[in-house]
Amino acid sequence: MTDWVPLPGGAAGDWTATVLGLVLLLLAGDSLVKGAVNMSLRLGVPALIVSLTIVAFGTSAPELLISVQAIFDGVPGLALGNVVGSNTANVLMVLGIPALIAVMHTSAHDSKSSFLQMIAATVLFIGLAFRGTFDWIAGVVLLAALAGMLVHAARAANSHRKACCDATELEDLEGADPDLPWAKILLFLALGLIGLPLGASLLVEGASNIARTFGVTETVIGLTLVAVGTSLPELATTVMAALRKQADVVLGSVIGSNMFNLLGIIGVASLVGPIPVDEQFLTFDLWVMLAASLLLIPFVYLKQDLTRVWGVLLTVLYLLYVYVVL
Repeated sequence: MTDWVPLPGGAAGDWTATVLGLVLLLLAGDSLVKGAVNMSLRLGVPALIVSLTIVAFGTSAPELLISVQAIFDGVPGLALGNVVGSNTANVLMVLGIPALIAVMHTSAHDSKSSFLQMIAATVLFIGLAFRGTFDWIAGVVLLAALAGMLVHAARAANSHRKACCDATELEDLEGADPDLPWAKILLFLALGLIGLPLGASLLVEGASNIARTFGVTETVIGLTLVAVGTSLPELATTVMAALRKQADVVLGSVIGSNMFNLLGIIGVASLVGPIPVDEQFLTFDLWVMLAASLLLIPFVYLKQDLTRVWGVLLTVLYLLYVYVVL
């Protein structure tokens, strides 16, 4: 493990760096999503592809950079904890908090196919975890699965283009503006791509120093502080979607983000360096992530709306999970 050098200001400097990193990740992630959505609108990319892929990838970009940076810095436990914790947070917190604000009519939208793909990705991920290490072989398998799912999504969207993918649907996505100039679109993309690595570097260094100071492992920090921080772009997207009664955007961004986290982020990170799997993941955290994912069944198959009662339940479950981890 790399010997960590405290940031200027000691403990205060570490906390400042962590908070600043979280803020940069949130702002840069939002900028990247806004640029990607408007680029898709201008190029005429189907809305289904945007909600499940481009928006989901944009909001997952912080997790990607955090995980890769953690591998370079010799704290692979932070990379794995970040992804697993983020996926749990995506379902329990990112869906729970918006449901407290407004009821989301998830029963009106068909998310069965994307949900099954997410569960398949989760099961594949857990199976590979029991090999003990996410190495380059696991990385290739995960990225191949991601490519297959993207091809499937593209074909499905193309076959239903007239029914679900016209321009007005894209305009309804958060941050979409059909009249936004190309210069602003490229500026949003540039700010996102510049801000994300800066935020990732600050957050990894600050969080790791805090973990070392308090005797807490980087894995636990990744499962909690870093996971919540990198889930903020998803949370911002779902809150706005809830206010605008866009339940399809809510489910699409969460399901798509979870698939990218498992297949894309750990897939890429595994090619950068091996990621050993701690025993805690095999006995607890991976199963919590799977259980949280299965909690979407009522909204996908049983035509349940995401009401405030569900919001309270999901939020309480997440707080309980954080309490147990700590």
